[in-house]
Amino acid sequence: MTGTQSTNDSTNKAQATFGGGCFWCTESVFKHLKGVKKVESGYAGGTIDNPTYQQVCTGKTGHAEVIQVTFDPETISYRELLEVFFATHDPTTLNRQGNDVGTQYRSVIFFHNEEQKGIAEQSIKEYDQSGNFPKPIVTTLEPFTDFFKAEDYHQNYFERNPYQTYCRAVIPPKLKKLRKYFRDKLIE
Repeated sequence: MTGTQSTNDSTNKAQATFGGGCFWCTESVFKHLKGVKKVESGYAGGTIDNPTYQQVCTGKTGHAEVIQVTFDPETISYRELLEVFFATHDPTTLNRQGNDVGTQYRSVIFFHNEEQKGIAEQSIKEYDQSGNFPKPIVTTLEPFTDFFKAEDYHQNYFERNPYQTYCRAVIPPKLKKLRKYFRDKLIE
């Protein structure tokens, strides 16, 4: 699946692509938001087509683990998605999230158009100046080119593996933060 396009269409859908560390974590967070129609785990930003998880894990392909979010912009805005993105991962650590280390775990926003780029640039600037983070934000902005859906066993991973050690340690605190700060944006 290459060249997935993103703009609003007649069915009122848009796409956003974010990398905030392990895609199991980010997928679990964004699936709970009103207006989000679909969340897929995958890879973006690399140099080869159709990479495998094993290839991406080497850090040699240039891909990041990402989620592709299909959303209704009349229900949830791109800016609101960015608020959740910044609140539920550490955008100040270069090429890592917790114990996950490597460029594949970088904090990255793949913008689909100039409007998304502008909103993301402004959000990064505002969060950097807010004092909410102890260090500067290192989230990169990269133009979206291709999204490669990850292997099926990565999709809905937390739902299917809630007792897996990594999931139990890392994902519930993110979901707790989501419920605390974004209760009004959650699916009931």
